[in-house]
Amino acid sequence: MSPLPAWPEARVLAPGAAGYPETLGRLPAPPPRFHVRGELPLGGAPTVAVVGTRTPGAYGRRMARSLAEGLARAGVWVVSGLARGVDAEAHAACLAAGGRTVAVLGSGLDRVWPPENLGLARRILDGGGALVSQFPMDDPPLKWHFPARNAVISGLSLAVVVVEGARGSGSMITAREALDQGREVLAVPGLADDPLAQGPLDLLADGAGMARGAEDVLAALGLPAPRPARGAGPGEPPEGLGADALALWRALGAPGAPAAERLAGMDAARLAAARTELELKGILRP
Repeated sequence: MSPLPAWPEARVLAPGAAGYPETLGRLPAPPPRFHVRGELPLGGAPTVAVVGTRTPGAYGRRMARSLAEGLARAGVWVVSGLARGVDAEAHAACLAAGGRTVAVLGSGLDRVWPPENLGLARRILDGGGALVSQFPMDDPPLKWHFPARNAVISGLSLAVVVVEGARGSGSMITAREALDQGREVLAVPGLADDPLAQGPLDLLADGAGMARGAEDVLAALGLPAPRPARGAGPGEPPEGLGADALALWRALGAPGAPAAERLAGMDAARLAAARTELELKGILRP
C-alpha cells in the first residue's frame, strides 16, 4: 500500500457541520463522520455514481469512459470508488473532459488502494475534486470496509449507474444501497451470455433505467444534455474519438465511398457503440 505524499490536511465532517454533503445529510442514518481531502460538491451540484467490475472487458471500459465524459460535459460530478477497472476509467474520463470527481476509498485517506491509482488520486485533487473515507486515516483496505464504502458512494449521488458486474458483486451492493436510499438506479445493457452483464441485466429486469449513454442518465434526473465536444477544426474530427467512432465519423462524411466499405470488419456491437459515442458528443442525433 502507498502512503499519500504531503498533500493538504484532511478535515473531518459530521452531520450538521458546514460542508457536510446535502445528499448524505438527507439519509435516515447519515455517516456519523468522515474524512475529506479536496473539495466536495456543494450548493446542489448534481452527482452521479458510475460503478462496476474491477475486471471489465473492452465494452465496459468504453461505456464507463463514455458515460463519465458525457456527465462531466453536462456539469455533473462523477462519484466512484477508485478501484481498478470501471471506477478508474470513470474517474479518469471525467477528469479528461474537464469535470470534477469524488473518490470514496475503502481505506484510510493516508492510504491509496490499489497503489497504481495513487497518481489518479493526485489528479482528482488537482482537478478540484475530493478523496473521501469514513475510516481512520491509516487504515488498510480491509474486506469489510467495502460494503460501507459502497453505501457512501450511493449516498453522495443522485443516481447510480452500474456498467458491468456479476451477480453479488460490489457494484450490485452499491445498487441495492441506492435503492434503499431512494436514489435513481440505471444499468448499462450487455450481452445475455456475458457473466459481467448479469448484474446489470438483473437490475433492468427489476425495473432499473437503461443507461445507453449519458443522455439517459441526465434525462432520468431531469438535467439537460451535455454540451458538444470541441472539434479540432473545419473538416477535422472532434477530440477524443475512439478508433471505431472515428471510422464511423469518416464514413458518414466521406463523399463517394459507401459507409459499409469503410466499416468492413466492424460487427454490430462495435458499430452500435461507435454510434453511441458520436451521439454522446453531439455529432449524431439519437
